[in-house]
This record gives sequence, C-alpha cells and structure tokens, in this order.
Amino acid sequence: MEFTASQIASFIDGKIIGDANALITGVSPIESGETGHLSFIAQDRFTHYLDTSKCSVIIVSEDLLTKDSYNTTLISVKDAYLSFQILMNLYQEMQGRKEGIENGSSIHDTATIGDNVYIGAFTYVSEKAKIGEGSQIYPQVYIGKGVKIGKNCKIDSGARIYDYCIIGDNCVIHSNTVIGGDGFGFQPTPDGFKKIPQLGNVIIEDDVEIGSNCSIDRATIGSTVIGKGTKIDNLIQIAHNVKIGKNNVIAAQAGIAGSTTIGDWNQIGGQVGIVGHIKIGNQVKIQAQSGVNSSVNDRETLYGSPAISYNDYLRNYIHFRNFTEIVNRINNLENNSKDKTNE
Repeated sequence: MEFTASQIASFIDGKIIGDANALITGVSPIESGETGHLSFIAQDRFTHYLDTSKCSVIIVSEDLLTKDSYNTTLISVKDAYLSFQILMNLYQEMQGRKEGIENGSSIHDTATIGDNVYIGAFTYVSEKAKIGEGSQIYPQVYIGKGVKIGKNCKIDSGARIYDYCIIGDNCVIHSNTVIGGDGFGFQPTPDGFKKIPQLGNVIIEDDVEIGSNCSIDRATIGSTVIGKGTKIDNLIQIAHNVKIGKNNVIAAQAGIAGSTTIGDWNQIGGQVGIVGHIKIGNQVKIQAQSGVNSSVNDRETLYGSPAISYNDYLRNYIHFRNFTEIVNRINNLENNSKDKTNE
C-alpha cells in the first residue's frame, strides 16, 4: 500500500515539515532507513538521523526539533513513539481478517460458533465449546470441552486450551501456549508421590495477551485468574490457583508458584521467581532475576535473590564488589593488632 506524508499526518494529527506529497511504500528502522520508507524518532540520541537518514518521511517528537527545515520530510507530533504505534495498529487492521472454517478442522455438533469467526485447518473444537464473534482460531489449535472464548480473540497455531477454561474478549494467545494444564500437585506417601486431581479451570479476563510457549495451570479447585489488560511475555510458568490482577506486565522466563496473589499495575522482570502462597501488592517493580520469597507491599521496587529493596541492594552491592579488599584490610588490622600486643 502507498500513502503520502499528508495522509499519514492526518491519521496521527501531525504537522508536516517538508513535502506533503512525499510517497511512502514501507517502513524501516531509523538506523537503516530506505528511500520511500517511513520511520520515527522519539529519543534525543537518534536526532542526528534527521539530517542523515534515507527515509522519505520521519515522524518525530516535537520537542526534539531545533530548526525550521530538514533534508527529510518530517511529521511533527507530541509523542512519536505513540503515533507510530497508532499507525502500526491501523496498518494491521487494513490487512483484513480471515473468516470461514477451513477444510480439515473438526467442530463438535454441540459447539457454538459466533459470526465472522475464522477456524483454521486441523483445529479441533470440542463439545459445548463457545467461540465469540470475530475471533480468529488459527490452524492446529485444540479447544477443550466447555471452553468459552470471547469476541475478537486471536489464538495462534498450536495453542492448547483445556476443558472449561474461559477466555475473555480481545485476547491474544500466541503459538504453543497451554492454558489449563494440570497444576503441579502431588501428595508424598510412603509409596511415592500421589497425584492430586486438578479440578478447577483458568479464567483469562478481557484484553490479555499471552506470549508463546507459556503454561498457565488450572486450579486444584476454583480458578487460576489472569486479570484484565495483563500482558505476559514468552516462556512463562503460572502455577495453579495464582491470582493476577489488572494491567500487569510479566517478562520472559518468570515463574510464579501456586496460590500467590498479585495485585494491579505491577512490573515483573525476566527470570523472576516468586514463591507460592504470598501476596504482592500494587505498582510493584521486581527487577530481572530476582527471587521473591515473602509478601510485598504496594509500590516497592525489589532486586536480588532473595529480593530486597532496590536501593538497599545497590548500596550493598557496592560493598560486595569491594569485598576482597575489605577482607584484606580487616586481616591487616588484625595482624597489626597482634603485633602490637606481642610487643
């Protein structure tokens, strides 16, 4: 598709500096711009590209502009990063949505399929499952008995949604993620570990996105819950009976043990480990690779394993880096003290 600078500016309420008829046929990172392409600059460290980039049009945050004219056509906006996101979403919508049921898929007679749904080849929809209007179910997806999927969801190839799990509206589940597998529940006995039946389900509320190769386990009884607007990266384990609130972001390879409750608007870094049966408050920030083994109050920032206050960690780490020198100084002081005592 082709757009002029003027058309692009109209989508994002931008001001054109340069040729309003400059033609765009693609997009590029600003570091490797091409003629006929669009890019953006939202940080001061990239402003040198305003005069050197080969891009035909650049969206730029207005507070980064220092002169009236540039070699490249610019679209000045309040926030270039946000404006570029808006354009990408518009472009994705223009690609159209698939509809219809492809050959090779299997849909149980008792399943309910909403209007304008797409179901790809080799997908299996079990008995009494419900798929809401406008949802996109890509090839080789498994949807278990009694599963409910809301409106305008996207379930990518290879995802597995086990029996009786519930997915809200506008959710995205990426490839090879498993929703509703058994929780890790075993009872030790003299004869070995005996499996505890996992009879609950998983509830995923509206506007949640879950990356690829994640596992979200069903509850032993009750529900494992992922709150509205939460975004989950790839390769994440969420155990049985975990309750996660609204608008959390959880980075790759994090693991959350069973029956832990997490509040709203938290940021959990990559490879964070959280033990079971604790409570994490709201607006908490947990730095990457931290290990959390006790409950956390609202608005704390944690680092380390076991995790402590971020500021305390930084102060302690300065001493840790000088630990050998500190030990040598103590040894020297002890030796000098012994020498004086011997005198």
